[in-house]
Amino acid sequence: MSEKRRHSPWFWIPSLCAAEEIPSAMVTYVALLMFIQFGQSNAMSSLLGGLLFLPWVMKSYLRSKVRNAGCFKKHIHIVEACIFVCLYGTTLYLDKFSPNTLVLFAIMFVVCFFCAWHELLAKMYYNRMLFPRQQLLYNKTKIFASQSTVVLTYGVLIIVVGFAEVFFRSYRKAWAMESYLVAGVFLFFLILNFLVLQNPRIHNPYRHESLIHAVKNEIHIVERIRQKQYSFRVIASLFFLLLPQALMFQTRVFFLMSSVKTGGLGCSIQDVGFAQGTIGVIAFSIGVTLGRMFIDRYDYGRMFWYMAIPLTLSPMCYVFMSQYPVYDDMQALCCMTFLAQLCFGFGLNICMYFVHYISNERYRNTINYLYVPLVAGAMLVPMCVSGFLTDILGFKTFFLIDLACAPVAWLVICVAKVKEKLHTS
Repeated sequence: MSEKRRHSPWFWIPSLCAAEEIPSAMVTYVALLMFIQFGQSNAMSSLLGGLLFLPWVMKSYLRSKVRNAGCFKKHIHIVEACIFVCLYGTTLYLDKFSPNTLVLFAIMFVVCFFCAWHELLAKMYYNRMLFPRQQLLYNKTKIFASQSTVVLTYGVLIIVVGFAEVFFRSYRKAWAMESYLVAGVFLFFLILNFLVLQNPRIHNPYRHESLIHAVKNEIHIVERIRQKQYSFRVIASLFFLLLPQALMFQTRVFFLMSSVKTGGLGCSIQDVGFAQGTIGVIAFSIGVTLGRMFIDRYDYGRMFWYMAIPLTLSPMCYVFMSQYPVYDDMQALCCMTFLAQLCFGFGLNICMYFVHYISNERYRNTINYLYVPLVAGAMLVPMCVSGFLTDILGFKTFFLIDLACAPVAWLVICVAKVKEKLHTS
């Protein structure tokens, strides 16, 4: 293969996206299933799973430091090597020792930190290597590579784990095999990125600064955001708008995997992998794409409520399944999951208007808005306490209360007149 073709964006964009999404899907989705299957309660699993989003909230404070890294290619290789060491360490720990959930959480948290660092490095490398017109050309390739990797990591891999549990008759051995697969696949893309990435053609215009100085700069930016007019109203409205999804984000997995006696559906891990990890991710991707198409075509003022309502009403599907359980009906489960995730992806596009207003468009080039620190921060606390609420209330009552948060969000938006403020800003 010629040198020019090897360094073509058609090669390094999918490879870089795969190296970004494999560990991200591992710590965002798969780790929650590990906590559940290794004996943690819903309350503790949701707390640990929610805390894994902290690095995504905190990554904004590292932005200046990453921007001044100089050679993004070298730092990408270093971070990917650190992620591989953590993933391989997970395999050794699961294979050789009796797993402790808190130790697994600590390892996953370190992986999360490196994933957030890698996401920033990859974004800046992408922006440095390609001009704006080129970015538009390759943007669909980037999105397709990212979403395909999530489907394969969260969906197909979980199905494999389910079959491994049946074969080995052991959770520990099944998850150890899963970790070996993840580490091996990630190593392949680590080597591939070492071969296909090249140094940016554009010289870094920023001087080197210490980590402490970079954090101080970002804190000053946060203070300027806080002083922005109506910022508190906008952030409060964003919180209530995302509240139904934040409460449902992890509890939908608890609902599927809990026994019928406790109000769940009693699904196997293969069912979760297919319904949530495959059908759900595909539906989410379709929803995000449709939302962007409507935003590009119609005026924002006309699309606000068309996105806000589906975003907050997505829990209705789980209210229906909790009231009329779809035991052993995979087709109905997939249909409900598809509809819920389609509404989630479609409505989530509205969050970029809140982010642009608060941050003065500092995050205007995001693909997955869940990784935007402002949005992840708004969802963090509800995600952490959602498992505790399900243990107290039960799934039926919990999903009804979750759905009741939707009109509360609409009322807050109307009272604060957020729509007009975002539209006129």
